[in-house]
Amino acid sequence: MAFTAPTTALALDGGDQRANPKDIVAFSHAETPVHTTNVMLEEYLHYASITRAEEKVASEKYHASKGPLNWKGIVRDRLSRDSGSHGVHGGAVRTAHADHGPIEAEWKNASRAVRTAGWGSAFYLIATDVLGPSQTPWSFSQLGYGPGFALYTVFGVLSGYSGLILWRLFLQLDSDRYPMRNYADIFHRVFGTGMKHFVNITQAIQLIAVLGFVILLNGQGISQMAYGPDGSYPGICFIACLVIFTVAGFVIGQVRTLQKYSWLANFAVFINLLVVFIVMGLAANYGPNYNAVMATFGPQWEPGPIVTFAGTPPDGFATGGTGFVAAVNGVNQALLCYGGAALFVFFLAEMRHPMDFWKSILCAQILIYVIYIVFGMVVYHYHGQYTYAPAVQGVSDYKWQTALNVMNVIMGLIACGLFGNIGVKIVYIEVFEKLLHFPPMHTPRGKIWWALLSPVYWVLGFILAGAIPQFPLVSGLIGAIFGVGFTYILPALAALGFRIRRDAMLEEIERFDPATGTVNYRDTGIRRLARGFMKRPIVNLAHLAYFLGGLVICGLGCYAAIIQLMGAFSSGVATSFTCDSPV
Repeated sequence: MAFTAPTTALALDGGDQRANPKDIVAFSHAETPVHTTNVMLEEYLHYASITRAEEKVASEKYHASKGPLNWKGIVRDRLSRDSGSHGVHGGAVRTAHADHGPIEAEWKNASRAVRTAGWGSAFYLIATDVLGPSQTPWSFSQLGYGPGFALYTVFGVLSGYSGLILWRLFLQLDSDRYPMRNYADIFHRVFGTGMKHFVNITQAIQLIAVLGFVILLNGQGISQMAYGPDGSYPGICFIACLVIFTVAGFVIGQVRTLQKYSWLANFAVFINLLVVFIVMGLAANYGPNYNAVMATFGPQWEPGPIVTFAGTPPDGFATGGTGFVAAVNGVNQALLCYGGAALFVFFLAEMRHPMDFWKSILCAQILIYVIYIVFGMVVYHYHGQYTYAPAVQGVSDYKWQTALNVMNVIMGLIACGLFGNIGVKIVYIEVFEKLLHFPPMHTPRGKIWWALLSPVYWVLGFILAGAIPQFPLVSGLIGAIFGVGFTYILPALAALGFRIRRDAMLEEIERFDPATGTVNYRDTGIRRLARGFMKRPIVNLAHLAYFLGGLVICGLGCYAAIIQLMGAFSSGVATSFTCDSPV
């Protein structure tokens, strides 16, 4: 009996428990063309193992040709973007497994043509994507030194582990025959089409939310520059500031490929580090920006003695609320600071040797963690309960504040271009192309539709920024929903689902046959899932606990952020679509 439905659905459905070998069911899609959605997990695993083996051979040949390693060669190689430097288009690789035929070779070459980035480029892209220290000092002001250090350490380790989960899943499910292109591809291959659509839609919403968050952040910076020291300049209507940044970001977002962003990503990382060091120096020499704190959180935050706490600050010393609510809002910022794993698959998909991605994660994670801890503690030490988010706008010296705001706007444009670019790609490819049958994005008609869709995406980000001009709490809500979801909850779920399905396979009889495109399954349903779970019960229980813990943190974070937003709007501190600046 042959089934053309995806094995994902069949494996998770109920069904007959076939214990007799003669009752084994053959699942096949041998007649299905390459790159279909109708592929079995065993087939993904089969072709991924072939691709990884070929990449390993190509990498070894490349390094052997370079002779002994030295620091100059390492740096040059890791920052290189030459698509042919690892020999992925060499004859030995191209003709390997020629039994697949000329069509297979064409797909292989087409797949590898887009894989041009080294692990050094991936490091910069990760750092640009994840590194966002502007909220870290405010987070410490809500948590205190001890809890802040502990939580940033724990979340740093866990977010790194989530990145490694995604990397391992990519290596086992991506191949030249079935290349993986985005975050949702993992969930499609493990759970089926329905989960893929859910993740794609959710990620598109996330990128709109992050876009709105960055627009708000930089709109506040433009507003500060326009009003001058203590409001001595005429200023610009706050909504106009948001419009200015939105239009500029939209222009940057017209770059179509991530490879063209790599040099911008390098630039953004170094600017970010420069901003961090300057803000720490200014915090040590100038007082807090009391005007910004009062404009955002209310007149009760008038100037007073600066106080810091080793533990959780008592009521009246945390701008994010009181007691539990303030602490959870501080946690939300930590969660947001480590968010970004949803873009890792995009970076992996453009790497010529994705097995090196662990180096990118390790280097980026160490850099990010050290910056967060040092920056957060230093600024909190000098600004205490008046610590502001973003930290740049908490600088009280106007000249330095202006210079830093300019740097922030430049970094914000690069980040917005990255998020807007990927967000529009997801919506266009997954919704417009696949569901509504629009022309492919690279065609002339597709480019026209891209040009029409892109401004809509930016307008949605602008509407979100103008509707909720309360930066610390908006960023906390985004962190609770999307930061937790994409960085902790979904990777844990994917690891759990993949391990259960892979470990349920009976290798002695359930093997993928590339000649016929079939796999013989002994059983389906609950018995099969239970067998897969019990093969590594401790690891699976750990991933289940990781998943459930993420859900709890997400719920608590949403509660705290919403409570504070409701209070801000009811008190009149926050007003939607207004000319009055929140800073």
